[in-house]
Amino acid sequence: MDPTAPPQTTTTLDAGVLLLTLNRPDKLNAYTAQMGREITAAFQRADADDAVRVVVVTGAGRAFCAGADISDGAGSFGDTDKLFGDAGKDAAAPRQGGGFIEAIFHCRKPSIAAINGAAVGVGLTMTLPMDIRLGSSTSRYGCVFTRRGLVPEAGSGWFLPRIVGLPQALRWCYSGRVFDAAEAAHGGLIEEPLAPEALLPKAMEIAREIADHTAPVAVAVTRQMLWRLSAEPAPWGTLGVDAAINVHLGAGPDVREGVAAFLEKRAPQFPGKVSTDMPPQVPWWPQA
Repeated sequence: MDPTAPPQTTTTLDAGVLLLTLNRPDKLNAYTAQMGREITAAFQRADADDAVRVVVVTGAGRAFCAGADISDGAGSFGDTDKLFGDAGKDAAAPRQGGGFIEAIFHCRKPSIAAINGAAVGVGLTMTLPMDIRLGSSTSRYGCVFTRRGLVPEAGSGWFLPRIVGLPQALRWCYSGRVFDAAEAAHGGLIEEPLAPEALLPKAMEIAREIADHTAPVAVAVTRQMLWRLSAEPAPWGTLGVDAAINVHLGAGPDVREGVAAFLEKRAPQFPGKVSTDMPPQVPWWPQA
């Protein structure tokens, strides 16, 4: 890692909303190991910082992320340090949370992808562990791996079928073709395509709704519950988890404040903090 290399992302925090921008516009924000490290660090900071309520991710210029930087040709895929950094050193070793996919998935703050242009290869798969995907009408998408002799990466074989269903995931992954925003919306990958100038404002509107009206601890737990429990074969384990958590939260200050704000017809000021007040009944934090 070159400490003198210019950053490949930028971050700004405004009233609880962290905007993370992929910032290699001259390269269509092509992914490198350095970019991966910066995304990882940004999400880890967001997870630890109570001032961050929501993360919005977008790209500078006319692309979101046009895939991995393969400017050195086919040999780029063999250069694990350039493309993947430490995460690619030993592909057979179990991953223990050091990569950007793990950082996004384990983050206790919701994330929104504002996809402003091409999102191809890793440019698409990096958005899959995010919670909400918005796309501009000019955005394009592609699970292009089979056309490069590769297989879907970054955990997309797990994420994509959960988001769009197995038949649609197979169609896109088998063909490896690039498709437009209308097809992405029809397949459930993004919401209805937005005019380019409306994309980031809509992402911020959704982020503000979360940041201004919801309890941070409740949102953090809800995010992990829906991601982790929705694939369980039966609801009984979920019933046990949500009951225990709600008994704990029901006796706490956030619920008192939420009820009082509702009755008094005012905006809530929830006191609970993700950094210190997570319910002890949440079963995932030792792993996460």
